[in-house]
Parts: sequence; C-alpha cells; structure tokens
Amino acid sequence: MSRFILITPSPEYERTVRASIAPLSGSLQSFQANYLPESPEDILRQQVGEPPEVLILGAGLQREEALKFAAILDLQFPEISIVLVAEDDGELALSAMRSGIRDILPPAADTEQIRALVERASLAAAGRRRGLAPNTAERPAAEGGRIVAVMSPKGGVGKTTVASNLAIGLGQIAPMSVVLVDLDLQFGDVASGLMIEPEFTISEAVVGAASQDAMVLKTYLSLHRGNIYALCAPRNPIDMDRISGEHVSRLLQQLRTEFQYVVVDTAPGLGEHVLATLEQATDAVWVCGMDIPSIRGLRTGFQILSELDLLPDNRHVVLNMADRKTGLTVQDVEATIGAPVDVVLPRSRAVPFSTNKGVPLLQDGSRDAVAKGLRQLVERFKPNWEGPRKKLHRRAVVQ
Repeated sequence: MSRFILITPSPEYERTVRASIAPLSGSLQSFQANYLPESPEDILRQQVGEPPEVLILGAGLQREEALKFAAILDLQFPEISIVLVAEDDGELALSAMRSGIRDILPPAADTEQIRALVERASLAAAGRRRGLAPNTAERPAAEGGRIVAVMSPKGGVGKTTVASNLAIGLGQIAPMSVVLVDLDLQFGDVASGLMIEPEFTISEAVVGAASQDAMVLKTYLSLHRGNIYALCAPRNPIDMDRISGEHVSRLLQQLRTEFQYVVVDTAPGLGEHVLATLEQATDAVWVCGMDIPSIRGLRTGFQILSELDLLPDNRHVVLNMADRKTGLTVQDVEATIGAPVDVVLPRSRAVPFSTNKGVPLLQDGSRDAVAKGLRQLVERFKPNWEGPRKKLHRRAVVQ
C-alpha cells in the first residue's frame, strides 16, 4: 500500500515531494494531472489494500476544484489526511478547514518543511484510524471521544501539571487527536506551562462562527509540538464573566466530535463552569494533595456531586506530592474519601523544574518517579484498558 498519494501537473514538484518524504517509511504514488476526478474513488480504486494515509493536492491544481474534491474525500474517507499545496491569502484557511483539509503547504516550501508537515499529517491519520476503529473507546463511536475532566476542590495540588502531562501522554497514543482545554478562566496557566503564545483563546472560541461549526473552531486552537492541540484561558480574567455554563457545554460537545480525547483542566472548586464540564464528562481525574484540607475537600466534593448525580462513570484518583513525612499514608487517604487511590505521584524537584522550563515531564522522556506515575495514569485511558480493582475503604481516618 502507498502511504502517500500526490496529485499535481508538475513533474518538478513531484520530484521535490518524492525527495522530501524518502526518509519516511512507505511509498509515494503520484498522478500527473492538472485536474481532479469527480470522485475520490477514481483515485483510490487504483490502490492495493487499504486507503493511503495522506493525500497531497499538489501545486498547479485549481483551488476551488481542490476544495470541493477535499470535502468529498473527507466525508467518504475521514481516516485520510489531506494536504493542500497553495498560497494562503488570508481567506483560504477557513475554506480549507471547512473542506476537511489538514494543512496548507506553501508551494515554495523546502524539503524539510514538506517532510515535517507530511509526517504530522500521517500521525494524525493514524490517530483518526484508531478513533474510527470499532471497540476503541468505552463509549459508542457515534457519541464521539472521551471528555476527561481534571478536577480538584482545592487549588495548589498540581492539577494543571497532571492535566498537561495527561494530554501529552495521550498525544503519544493518538497524535493530533487530543485537545487540552484550560477552563480555569481566571488564572489558567496551561499556555505558560506548555510555552504557547495563543493567537486565540476560549473567549473567541465560544462565540461567533466557531460556536456553530466544529471545523471553524479548530482554527482557534493552538498546535503544540507534542502532537496535541490546546485551547487556552482568556488573557484577561474579566472575560470569565462573558463565558457561561452553556458556552462550556456547547464547546465540549463540539470538541468531542473532532477529537478522540478532550482533556479539561478545570478551575478549583465546583463553580458553574466545572459543573457544566461534569455534565459532559465521561471521565474525572481527581487530584488530591497529601494534606488534610485537600483530602477533606475531595471527600466533600464526592458527597456533593453524588447528591447532584454529577459523578462521571469513570473515576481516577491521583494522590499528588505524596510524602511519608506528612504523617499520612495512602491507606489513610483511601479510607477517608471512601475510594481507592489509582495513581500515586511522589514529591519531586523534577516537577517545578519542568513547569518552569515549559516542557511537561512526559514530553522530554523523563525517568523520574513522577513521570512513571503519570504514564500509569495515561495507560488507564488506552482503549480496552482494564486495571486492578481495589476494595473500597469505609473507615474514616482523617478527622
């Protein structure tokens, strides 16, 4: 099977693309033509086996014809990433997104640029194939991806660190099929934690055309080099008042139709935006520090949300900054909250160092004990994962 298909009337451009992707595994099949067939099947039926990963609409094709062809291809074969070679005049990006085009490649791009973009498109295709395959998620595919709310009743427990690393780790499982949403609308710091300078934030993403069209919404996301997308918190904390719970619900519903995993870094507490997130969430990752106020807060949070019937079906409890010197044990925490601790993250100097550097631990391949625990958390979200079940503790210990 050819991993890549190129359609272009230019023999010279074909040679450039072929040289660019030569280091990548797989082959390139090229069609030299200055027009596109009415149906993508006219091209794909000439393939042996499964459809390719990436189709490149090369230099020299008519733009409107290419956009129409891409829209049909994306509808019929969503597992194929489409790359359009064209100059972006400022209006093309939106039309391309609506047509399902993955990336726009300038005609004058050098071999390194072409290779990097095509490889990224190939990774995205792999992620989408996993998301479209049967039995790859706990929910039916028709309902979309998993929405993972990273929660904590108290602040200062490392919630953003856990959310960022979880998103990066999931991005290694499903490249370009993960989005990290910063819903700490007043003081969110996902952008600084990932070293992102967002062009748009959630303030722009929940209004206008983006709120009505998931493909437009994707143009408001920031791309991170860890093969994930991010939607960052507002630049001005005052903007929080303009974002309602309904905005949050609609946003998450849109994102889950486009991504296999939507990781939400929520604000501390149980405010309007947090409750709106829980109404949509398939999973909740509860982050708790190893101190009495944090443990009590988690126990109270469980009780309140249970009464409101807002506890997601899938619960994952993370004990962060664990330290034997605190005088508490993991068993004490479990007994107090009435639920097992699934992942224990020890206190480590590597965490603040990675935060200050803007590179999550799971991105730089750290072998620190915290990174090992974070990988265990990521493993819990792999398709068809079944981990050990612990017996619930009912005895209250922390008073």
